[in-house]
Amino acid sequence: MSNIAKVLSRRQDRGEGVGTNKNAIPYNKQDYQSLKQECLAKKTLFCDPTFPAESDSLGYNELGQQSIKTRGVEWKRPKELCSNPEFIVDGAKRTDICQGALGDCWLLAAIASLTQDNEILERVVPHGQSFTKDYAGIFHFQFWQYGEWVDVVIDDLLPTKDGKLLFVHSAEGSEFWSALLEKAYAKVNGSYEALTGGSTTEGFEDFTGGIAEKYELSKAPPYLFKLMQKALTLGSLLGCSIKITSSNEKEKKTSLKLVKGHAYSITAAEEVHFRGNPVELVRIRNPWGRVEWTGAWSDNSKEWDSVKPEEKAKLNHSAEDGEFWMAYSDFIQQFSKLEICNLTPDTLLSDDVSRWNYNQFEGNWRVGFTAGGCRNNQATFYSNPQFVIKLEDADDDPYDGEDGCTFLVGLMQKDCRKEKRFGQDLNSIGFTIYKVPDELKGRNNIQLGPDVLLRKPPVARSKTFINLREISERFKLPPGEYVIIPSTFEPNRKGSFVLRVFTEKEAAARRIKMRTENRFNFGHMKGGMNPPQYVSKSDVDPDFKNLFNEFAGNDSEASVTELQKILDSVISKRTDLKTDGFSIETCRQIISLLDRDGSGKLGLVEFHALWTKIQKYLEIFKSRDTDKSGTMSSHEMRDAVKEAGFQLNNEVLEVIILRYANQQYAIDFDCFVSCLIRLEMLFKMFKTFDKKNTGKIELDILQWLCLALS
Repeated sequence: MSNIAKVLSRRQDRGEGVGTNKNAIPYNKQDYQSLKQECLAKKTLFCDPTFPAESDSLGYNELGQQSIKTRGVEWKRPKELCSNPEFIVDGAKRTDICQGALGDCWLLAAIASLTQDNEILERVVPHGQSFTKDYAGIFHFQFWQYGEWVDVVIDDLLPTKDGKLLFVHSAEGSEFWSALLEKAYAKVNGSYEALTGGSTTEGFEDFTGGIAEKYELSKAPPYLFKLMQKALTLGSLLGCSIKITSSNEKEKKTSLKLVKGHAYSITAAEEVHFRGNPVELVRIRNPWGRVEWTGAWSDNSKEWDSVKPEEKAKLNHSAEDGEFWMAYSDFIQQFSKLEICNLTPDTLLSDDVSRWNYNQFEGNWRVGFTAGGCRNNQATFYSNPQFVIKLEDADDDPYDGEDGCTFLVGLMQKDCRKEKRFGQDLNSIGFTIYKVPDELKGRNNIQLGPDVLLRKPPVARSKTFINLREISERFKLPPGEYVIIPSTFEPNRKGSFVLRVFTEKEAAARRIKMRTENRFNFGHMKGGMNPPQYVSKSDVDPDFKNLFNEFAGNDSEASVTELQKILDSVISKRTDLKTDGFSIETCRQIISLLDRDGSGKLGLVEFHALWTKIQKYLEIFKSRDTDKSGTMSSHEMRDAVKEAGFQLNNEVLEVIILRYANQQYAIDFDCFVSCLIRLEMLFKMFKTFDKKNTGKIELDILQWLCLALS
């Protein structure tokens, strides 16, 4: 199946709800229920062939086959580790997540926050799984992965050393949901080692499908504590960390027992009365399940003695579980970064909470086509994918006192962790936002070109281009229509991305998708090519007749091979064009398009119409070959096709480049002609079937095959 067919098929699936949390896509095409029933019928325990209990699943470098860290590792099922294993004991709790010999504290902090809301947890950890009823050694979990939910099947063979779990484990030794969840997440990322190092927001987003914000606490806005309270009320997931200046500082403890370079989760933000005055407190969780803050408001600090017993009991401040309270004023002094994951509307089931409005798009940066780079690259920037958002209503209760429309933009590049083992670097990504000019407002098929993008400054942009999985920011703009342009910093850097927009008020958003049409063929002529004009034999120039008869033979008609000789003979004399000559396939298409009498050949009049057409194609080719290279770049091709009378959307243009450009993304003249002839032929065939001019046709399989092969 071609790539474009896959893309179109996926869009059709999305329209039918495939890829939502309620209808997740089976990862690796492994259906949990089918595999489980098969194992039960055979009375065997499931062994996952796509993520086997082997060294390759552990890692590739520090956890590779020759690593000292993996020596003595054995894969065992929970029933081999304890007599009565359980999936979840008395509900999933933050204390169920204790870090092992893997640097994935960022992930564990996200899992710990996940346990704060059972409804969110059950989206990731489907209920009804156990080691007793219908046990078959198979479990499954669901993750949001780059725009869609996937259902991930695993076996319960877990890596152990000296009879103990090597990685994440529960403080309750017989409980295994967190270890199995970690394994499923390792599977979608390629290995356990791929989980080393990261940001808590990455885990937040993959467990919720939400969009993250980051705040530098040294520059904390004055409203941040209230924002944290609101976020927790809405079920948002929060994490924090202390930055390090060198690798030697990682996981070093401060004098007050905070761990540097370590991911914590924030589980509450409350006010208490201390000696009659309100004090803002935050509750923080260390995923280790131990090592707690020892400063003011820690578990056994003297501050609690001045708090009323009922408030003290409500805040449950004294458990030795890795969780602790601290004053908000100390929090912004001691920690460096706060991360908040805002949830999608479908995550929040309660009618008592507000919801973001949510729009999501997928796209690609294709080398030589849509990988235009940042605004510094004036010749190609406009070719990047473009997306429109229409902000109509200002915020009801602006948190900063300023009128406007609040929205979040998140740009995420795909498959980052999977590529780590192959040394694949992340692209530096960012986005710019432009106001739609007044004359283009309300149009469905706008595409901002160089006249707008290079002459007018953007109204907003990402603060920087950076090589992270995602860059996201909060904006506030006046009501209006805006275009968001995601790009890599450098041009011709391929990649796939997901663009997401959260708006405080309902807002319409769409991918800019130029309508595909043949303007002269559908009666929307706005310049460009005219339909071929046929003349009588007597009107044909005598010199042209002689040229034609020289090649056409005794029957005065040009066959496919004769047509190829004529075209190659003429074009080869042009020193300003680069060409490999016309292919037999192109010549067949030309005859198919212009053969009016069904002879399978071109007569003099038909050939004259072709020659007129090619002369016009030559004018377009020369005018668009701005660097006089004798070929056309893929970016020049976009405008040339438009001038020739075809207005095409990005998907069609992408297919054209892939089919007709060479490895340097250059298109020579014969390929240019072949492309235009093919387009005209396809539009002509479509118009024949679209008798009512609806823009849609219906074909059976035989008709489809005849058209595809013609």
